[in-house]
Amino acid sequence: MIPTIMAGVVSCKQNSFVCGLLFLFMITSQASAQNSFVSCDNNKGNYTADSTYHTNLNTLLSTLTSNTQIDYGFYNFSYGQNSDKVNAIGLCRGDVEPDECRSCLNDARHNLTQLCPNQKEAILYHEKCMLRYSNRSIFGLLEINPSYYMFNINNATDVYRFNQVLSNLMRILTGVAASGDSRRKYAAGNTVASNNQTIYGAVQCTPDLTQQDCYLCLVGAIAEIPTCCGGKIGARVGRPSCNIRYENYSFYQEPTVYAPAPAPSL
Repeated sequence: MIPTIMAGVVSCKQNSFVCGLLFLFMITSQASAQNSFVSCDNNKGNYTADSTYHTNLNTLLSTLTSNTQIDYGFYNFSYGQNSDKVNAIGLCRGDVEPDECRSCLNDARHNLTQLCPNQKEAILYHEKCMLRYSNRSIFGLLEINPSYYMFNINNATDVYRFNQVLSNLMRILTGVAASGDSRRKYAAGNTVASNNQTIYGAVQCTPDLTQQDCYLCLVGAIAEIPTCCGGKIGARVGRPSCNIRYENYSFYQEPTVYAPAPAPSL
């Protein structure tokens, strides 16, 4: 198993109860275990059990992935009215197949509502999916917090050369992902650094972002690498609007190629 260390990188307001209860936990299934990061935001309001908001949240999350025509791993829906309206976003990594995506998001909703039992805004990052919800509008907005990072404890043998090659790979992938359509903004690829060491990378935005906002989000996430994970042979940076990852081993499948999105009707 590849050794990793995980830490939170979150902008907090003073006296904010650890930025709304941030913690790391392990979700163990029969097949595997995956690192996860959760943020329960007490600053954005709380709800009571069996309230209208609670009912709307449960209804939305239980039906979020019910539309089987969505096969590109992005779900953004709302339920309810006025102050009891709930907005949710579910995003799966671009190479994850639809059935696995829905399974990941369903696991995430159970975990998130248990770990954040009364917060109106919360987010959970799994390895293959991300789920967030809020009582405020979250669609089409560039958001960078709460963020997290993980890194491999091992260093590259030639850090300077490794960083050069990594930077070029992430730059190329960022351009490809940002130019994606309203269903999918994801890119993955690999390149060779020193000593024939291959670097595998993947970057992704929520597809509701504009091309410019996706680009800005990814560039900002990549800029965190020298501070959090400089010289490491693998790392991840996650944000609500985008995420990046690179490793010295292949961690993704070749993504499914989708037909171009239909042009909007006039």
